[in-house]
Amino acid sequence: MKKISSAQIIKTVKEMCISAAHNLPADVLKTLKSSARKENGRAAKILKLCLKNAEIASKEMIPLCQDTGTAVIFAEIGEGLHFKGNLEDALQEGVRQGYREGYLRKSTVADPLFDRVNTQDNCPAVIHICFSKGDKLKLTLLLKGAGAENTSALKMFNPCSAADEIKNFIIDTAKKASSKACPPFVIGVGIGGNFEQCALLAKKALARTCGIYNKDKRYAALEKELLKRVNALNIGPQGLGGKTTALSVNIEFAPCHMASLPVAVNMGCHSSRHITRVL
Repeated sequence: MKKISSAQIIKTVKEMCISAAHNLPADVLKTLKSSARKENGRAAKILKLCLKNAEIASKEMIPLCQDTGTAVIFAEIGEGLHFKGNLEDALQEGVRQGYREGYLRKSTVADPLFDRVNTQDNCPAVIHICFSKGDKLKLTLLLKGAGAENTSALKMFNPCSAADEIKNFIIDTAKKASSKACPPFVIGVGIGGNFEQCALLAKKALARTCGIYNKDKRYAALEKELLKRVNALNIGPQGLGGKTTALSVNIEFAPCHMASLPVAVNMGCHSSRHITRVL
């Protein structure tokens, strides 16, 4: 049985936090460059500024955005893996060290409603754990800023709702987000499951590589259709007009109760910060 120590996990998560805050993922960078070539005038200039921002952030180790976000971790644990120490404690400590040593802004408050006092270490991170075959630990980290997160939405549809109702809900969510979510967007959509699972699916969808469509051809076709429709909104980069309102629309789905049809839309900004490591 393969063993992984807490120290190894802490070190890896710390490095992931620092890297994700300063380096735009290769797939997002590639899609931004491609979009910049297709735009004209002001929209092209704004996309080039986004690319320049990414270049400066990487070279000078300055965060891509002043909002270094909530740390969200998806931990996929191989069934043949054994941990020396507590996994969740190690993940939290990795985030704590990453934000401290990377001089990243700490944005988490301990109480959401009353005193809202900052925890001073950006913890607790939001952690999701699942199990898989094999003996590896796969960690996916998202640094999720509040601007785009606050424009996200969830709706419990009637199971006999027409497909157009769901499409319009997703389009309307992007339209309402507008400049508040720092477009061009990466849009994660969760369909099915139950109330909380569809939101989790939408979050997980944000970590998928731009340009890689759902394996189910029906959902892949829906992703392409929605991306085309969102880009036709003319919101454009930073909400100032143009053909590039979204870089990608990623859909994940799951079985659901026959009397239910939940749909969640998780908006992501153009600095779609995500990173994956396998131990």
